[in-house]
Amino acid sequence: MNWQQLISGRRLGIESYHERKHERTNFQRDYDRLIFSAPFRRLQNKTQVFPLPGSIFVHNRLTHSLEVSCVGRSLGANVAARLAPRHDADTAAALHEMGAIVSAACLAHDMGNPPFGHSGERAISAFFTDGDGRTLETAVRAEGSRWEDFVCFEGNANAMRLLTHRFVGRRQGGFALTYSTLASIVKYPYASTLAGSRGKFGFFQSEEPTYLGIANELGIPHLDGRFARHPLVYLVEAADDICYQVMDIEDAHKLRILSADEAIGLLLGFFEGEQLEHVSRTMMIVDDTNERIAYLRSSVIGLLVDECTRTFVDHEAELLEGAFPGPLIEGIGGHAAAAYQACSEVARRKIYTAGEVVDIELAGHRIFSYLLTAVIDAVLHPTHAYSRLLLSRIPSQYDTASPTVYGKIQCALDYISGMTDVYALDLYRKITGMSLPAV
Repeated sequence: MNWQQLISGRRLGIESYHERKHERTNFQRDYDRLIFSAPFRRLQNKTQVFPLPGSIFVHNRLTHSLEVSCVGRSLGANVAARLAPRHDADTAAALHEMGAIVSAACLAHDMGNPPFGHSGERAISAFFTDGDGRTLETAVRAEGSRWEDFVCFEGNANAMRLLTHRFVGRRQGGFALTYSTLASIVKYPYASTLAGSRGKFGFFQSEEPTYLGIANELGIPHLDGRFARHPLVYLVEAADDICYQVMDIEDAHKLRILSADEAIGLLLGFFEGEQLEHVSRTMMIVDDTNERIAYLRSSVIGLLVDECTRTFVDHEAELLEGAFPGPLIEGIGGHAAAAYQACSEVARRKIYTAGEVVDIELAGHRIFSYLLTAVIDAVLHPTHAYSRLLLSRIPSQYDTASPTVYGKIQCALDYISGMTDVYALDLYRKITGMSLPAV
């Protein structure tokens, strides 16, 4: 792979359209297009890890995505500045777009995630694996469609669909984002049939031709049945890894899942020697515990950005060959790596098993199961009286009249995965009769 081909301002769906020149670059316009979109705004009402807050504000999908985008911009700008002297003037000019591309891709990286956090993804997969949805497998496979797209439902693949699919009445190319921004979102550039035990993949069968066209245009090679990652995927992934791991510690303290001493100890663990002494002294300038933790959080993020930048720059050749073995976060130095692992272990042991997190998963499973059963039954049997009522609630952009079972299931998933937590809960209550208009 080469940078001049990998960094392309060509837009999906309007490739032959010659746009007028703008003060903003194509990649900056990607960012703005995402910020002002309805699916992005809906992230404000989608769970990140903890249930949507009452009096204590913790991260939701929107605030998480904005923070990831800020970190991604720093990573892209830092990498570009260090790589530019190695290359000729034209390539260096292309490299300076990295920050804008990565920040836009970071904004979009969670847009395909359903309500109720990662528990929503698991609830959808469980519906088709163990629930009522498993009866549809024979019909889907008989069409030659991929059943694995549903049993391994993946928010990353759904983001690719949301951003590129031409929904009813919408324009060709979906959001019409640049090829480079779209490729930078695809963490798992292969089909669901290769998902394996982790259940991760990058595009549904319906979007595979779109990704093949993007990969071909950008010169992304096909390796052993899978595509290489676009190198900027590693920066998007690193920004996400940095933010969720550090911010989960801060949120857990605010919710009193972790004590102040535990949170401060975990964050100070990233530093050693003179740097530890400096950070400790600076932290003590303020008396407010929340401000101390916020300072440590920002310091840790800065350290991890530097470490991931170094790893990317040191391994540029492997990244361009499609041979880099793992996430950038795994390349951080020994002391910081141990601290990052300590945060991961505490998160698994105390945060992700906290009562409120488990309650959201249980509720999400019940709500998804019911909504999927009702909506899929309605699109499969549209002439039934109850089906007509339910279908009248589904926006016209979703193709309820798809000629295939695969397409009808996708229509139901498009509708339900796009819901906010509050909307999904409200619809569930209404169609089950738990919430009725006042008489």
